[in-house]
Amino acid sequence: MIEGIPVEDDKSTPLSDKFSNLTRSNIKLLGIAISMAIIMLLVSLQGWIIDDVVDEIKKDLGIYDRVPVWERSEWPYTTDQANGFVMEYGDYELLETENEWSSTHHFVNFELPLSEGGSAPNGVVSLAVWLPNVPEGVTVPVIAEFGPYFDEVSVETPSIEVPGTWLGQMIIDQILPHGYAFAQVSVMGTGRSNHCMDLMGNAEQLGVDAAVTWLGTQDWSNGAVSMIGKSYDGSTPWQAATFGNEYLKTIVPISGLIGVMELMWKNGSSEARAPIMHNGVYGSYGVDGDEEDIGNLCPDYIIGPGTGVAAYMWGGEFAGTYWEERYFLDRVLQNYEGSVYLIQGMHDWNVDPHMAIPVINQLIDAGIESKGLFGQWDHDYPDRPDYHFDRSGEGRGREAYPQMVRFDWMQDLLEWFDWYLKGVGDKPGLFVEIQSNQGQWRIEDRYPPQDMETISLDLGGGLMNVAGGTTTILPNGNFGPIYESEAFTENIWISGLPRLHIDVSTATVGGQIYALLEDCSEDGYCIHIGHAIMDLRYHEGGNQEQTWLPIFDTINAKMEFFAMDVQIEAGHTIRLSLASTGEDYLPASTSSIVEVSEGSSSNLLIDIINPEDKLLFNPPSCTHQACLDWLNQTA
Repeated sequence: MIEGIPVEDDKSTPLSDKFSNLTRSNIKLLGIAISMAIIMLLVSLQGWIIDDVVDEIKKDLGIYDRVPVWERSEWPYTTDQANGFVMEYGDYELLETENEWSSTHHFVNFELPLSEGGSAPNGVVSLAVWLPNVPEGVTVPVIAEFGPYFDEVSVETPSIEVPGTWLGQMIIDQILPHGYAFAQVSVMGTGRSNHCMDLMGNAEQLGVDAAVTWLGTQDWSNGAVSMIGKSYDGSTPWQAATFGNEYLKTIVPISGLIGVMELMWKNGSSEARAPIMHNGVYGSYGVDGDEEDIGNLCPDYIIGPGTGVAAYMWGGEFAGTYWEERYFLDRVLQNYEGSVYLIQGMHDWNVDPHMAIPVINQLIDAGIESKGLFGQWDHDYPDRPDYHFDRSGEGRGREAYPQMVRFDWMQDLLEWFDWYLKGVGDKPGLFVEIQSNQGQWRIEDRYPPQDMETISLDLGGGLMNVAGGTTTILPNGNFGPIYESEAFTENIWISGLPRLHIDVSTATVGGQIYALLEDCSEDGYCIHIGHAIMDLRYHEGGNQEQTWLPIFDTINAKMEFFAMDVQIEAGHTIRLSLASTGEDYLPASTSSIVEVSEGSSSNLLIDIINPEDKLLFNPPSCTHQACLDWLNQTA
């Protein structure tokens, strides 16, 4: 590995001030001299040696080439700061305005259907824009973040004209100088946008679409808009993509939602926050004690609490069109004509990875140009070493630290935006970058991958009952049956979506199963590698309730674990523990005693890959202090 020139940097210094001792003309003269030196060198060399020598010279001079991800560890990225940095400095400064943040504020007016109540038909969206100082007549694409957290009195966030410290400031400092505008947009019912807090409903979606069109039709815009954001702000890009808006060219959802019910229910099982999500979690947004609060009196805001409780008690069908309106993926697959750069933490506790896996394959199969970046962090951006360290724990990503920190991410975004918003540079690789729980990154065409070997372990056979022989799951949350495999004779690498198909009988029509999967070492120490949960009313999978005759009928619960990518060492075992609930899920509203039937029709199905068939790579090494401290501690 070639040691690159260290890049001195400071998070607080704008990139426009970098190289302040060099004029652009000096930089150009330096570039010409370097180019001449390289040309002279090329004349005297032949064959494959040429490329290697050119790369060596560029690295020594700090000149960046756009290289594939598996070569980036050899280049001198900034890896000692609290976030990533681009490798290429832009030509443009931020266009100054009358306020200290160099932004301008705008309102976008659009028509709301009268059925939405509240402020209908007069919808108003609030947004702020930052522009680069480009020559007259030059138009630029727009990168936008839409969400409820700008200018929001109830959570004490600053004015929308102030760039968000979590992402906005980084885009303004690093990507805007390359000839991009940046916008922050308040969704309906938040900030200075009117109407009610619709929690991703139709009114919010229409407001998002109207703002995308406004950004794409300004005289300074080239007509190409991208949306990026994390969590709620990572859900609004999916909303925008449902319309097939001609100006929306690419989206970058980071731990975003493909649907609201899909966030909080898994196979009918409900998270603790699910019944109160609309008004309990976001209910105060947009309420600031003035006369405009009357705008919150819209139908979905009023019925919001009831829909959550109804879904918990009786299933989603009792909520009418409330959940259907808030499911985005089907319309995205049907209408969207742009590209998707999908980012997800494999240990995200807030937005579980089923929002991205197997969604990435559904996008690919629909012909949507897509890339995935799936690391072992939780509810975070890919390039934050402090957050990754603080928020990961044993069995929850810590084993993959610090390799999980992707200091090349900002450069990756720049190259993605250059291609999909400007049509310049090289087309990005349309593949999935996936990291194992032990830190190893690799490339996959799809995720879960195709053509894997499947191992089937029967309950009572390949998985032996080690909990005193009990097969009963009581509705008290305590673990009942516990199964463990024999020690593996060689290393195995589990990938994708393991399944647990298990025969059970119940005392009533109901019940729930939580399954915990652990990796256990030779000394019996076990760590979490994955989990699954299912309300047995949905034992066939999907969202259709099933019925059966309790006690008399045996049903086969087709459970699917949340996505995992796990390396198990030779000599270790897999342990499967069953209970009525776990993690942050509620007990079933139809609690019941559940009896497990062991045998060949109750089995754990795991898919494994052969690493020798894969392209493995390492990202630029983290030299941030938290990373070094952790490496020294573990050494």
